[in-house]
Amino acid sequence: MEIGPTRTLNSQVGGHAGVLTTEDGSLLIKAALPRELEIYQKLQYDPALEALRPFTADFLGTLELEGEVDQSNPITPNENVTYPFLKPNILDVKLGTILYDETASPEKVERMKKTARNTTSFETGVRLTGFQVYDNATSLPVITPKSYGKSIKPSDLPDGISRFFPVGQAPNASSGLSKKTLLPILRAIREDVADIRGVFTTLEIRMAGGSLFIVYEADWARAEDGLQRLLLDEGNEDEEEDEDEDDDDDDRPGPPFVVKIIDFAHTRLAPGEGRDEGVLLGLDTVLRLLDARIAQIEG
Repeated sequence: MEIGPTRTLNSQVGGHAGVLTTEDGSLLIKAALPRELEIYQKLQYDPALEALRPFTADFLGTLELEGEVDQSNPITPNENVTYPFLKPNILDVKLGTILYDETASPEKVERMKKTARNTTSFETGVRLTGFQVYDNATSLPVITPKSYGKSIKPSDLPDGISRFFPVGQAPNASSGLSKKTLLPILRAIREDVADIRGVFTTLEIRMAGGSLFIVYEADWARAEDGLQRLLLDEGNEDEEEDEDEDDDDDDRPGPPFVVKIIDFAHTRLAPGEGRDEGVLLGLDTVLRLLDARIAQIEG
């Protein structure tokens, strides 16, 4: 496949540096280890992963670049899930209690075990890798770096979730959506996370270093329009679309939110090994944090 000019992705909050995007921002291009490429390929046809497919980025294949290419790290394009958003608030939550796979050296195993114990990963199955939240007054994203997630204790996680889901008082004042818009978005995100958890109870898989990726719209008008369209689509799933609807695609609001599982570089199918309890622990933690934030806002 061929693509046009590329640029560095400027909305990256986690993962390794060097991710590229197409000029229009619709595709991501990143180096992929063979294991990650294998998982993305199996997501397209393997019945064992079919239920997970709706919660992963669209995989479009591999690219050959001019010049010398490291064949052990194929370049793969994926759908940029932040592309439809005007002001994407982005959270990367690293899942699991084990942060290494069976190919890791003894030195790396010990280092990753220490990282898990010294952060929130070992006890809760999650680490807030990084996030960005738009400031409505400046229309610029405020980035909370990886160092924050590595420095906090499990008891600080609710504060991190509150920082990512702030309640705003006005469209141009500080950060956060209005309560009436944020609450239904939070509840819908919670439903998707619960669905993902349900999928992982059926999978025999081991995922080390994978993440739950949450994006929601920070622009007040855009978020409200996207939410209304989502509710309308849910209520009219069987109705035909208007004939001229496709003509207005550029004006249609994007989704109010997206929830995906990303980063499969250290993921493998594990027939006979049962569920990944560390990942399930992490998803349970996220559900509790979302429930607490919803209750806090409602109160």
